[in-house]
Amino acid sequence: MPPVNGDGAGPSSSEDGSGATVKKRNKPKYHPFTQQELPACKPILIPQTVILVLVFVGLIFIPIGLACIAASNKVVELVDRYDTKCIPRNMLHNKVAYIQNSSIDKTCTRVFKVPKDMKKPIYIYYQLDKFYQNHRRYVKSLNDMQLRNPKKVTDTQYCSPEATANGRPIVPCGLIAWSLFNDTYSFTRGHGNETLRVNKHGILWKSERDRRFGKNVYPKNFQNGTLIGGGQLNPSKPLSEQDDLIVWMRIAALPTFRKLYGRIDMDLQAGDRVEVTMQNNYNSYSFNGKKSLVLSTAGWLGGKNAFLGRAYAVVGLACFLLALLLTLLCFVFPMSVSVATAELNPP
Repeated sequence: MPPVNGDGAGPSSSEDGSGATVKKRNKPKYHPFTQQELPACKPILIPQTVILVLVFVGLIFIPIGLACIAASNKVVELVDRYDTKCIPRNMLHNKVAYIQNSSIDKTCTRVFKVPKDMKKPIYIYYQLDKFYQNHRRYVKSLNDMQLRNPKKVTDTQYCSPEATANGRPIVPCGLIAWSLFNDTYSFTRGHGNETLRVNKHGILWKSERDRRFGKNVYPKNFQNGTLIGGGQLNPSKPLSEQDDLIVWMRIAALPTFRKLYGRIDMDLQAGDRVEVTMQNNYNSYSFNGKKSLVLSTAGWLGGKNAFLGRAYAVVGLACFLLALLLTLLCFVFPMSVSVATAELNPP
């Protein structure tokens, strides 16, 4: 029995010529690019060319690497881990209870001795270890519209579990703002004779201040919940002027990170005694984290980091070694003239 519809069978394209018409209509316009007929360069690399390229790369990379290492070595950096040193001996067995007890004075004094001359500006960083700011739930716990638009301050979507407190919206909401770092530092030189002023102006990106945080958005109901996370905010200052908050909310990619606290606009001489009075308030003990204070100068490549220079130097040295290896192979196993001619002039 013939099929009812024409899905299974029907007249061939040769009967009415419609198939040929469709093919002509859908045929793409000829172009050398679509037909892969553009002229192309297909060089055949001979050993001498490869050796010269490797030597050239080595001659470029090794000086760059040495220059980067020299720039890193000129940076003077002082690092002091203080999370365990700023706890009374009788509380070392229960650090979490110490940090959560608001009746205990958290003042701690540390002393730096400057090993080399440090030219201004001297940057002050706090460093945290084992703090995963890149955790997915932590990163999503904020509302960008609330940060910059005063009409959206009641919008706490995505801010759970720090969205509301006592039935009122939190501004700024979310775990990132709630966990604001709140250790403080003050510096004196000598035996407390000269105060080193900490300058917090210009520690953040202009794009963050102007675009991400609003000039008419003020903190409201912040840290008023049952569990206090970190630092407090000045309710009379808009979010665009809360420099410490803006720096903290720039998410770190790795669990060990540094964030800029301020800078000292004075030179320090080798042998100077710098006394740091700090408030050890931040609870890094609940997750076995570490806290460090860093004083550092800066070079033309930034802070102290020899990784880039070492990477350039290693790549350059590897190129030299490969060039030497290929040279030895060419002497031990020379390429005959007939083989080289055949490769350069294929049939």
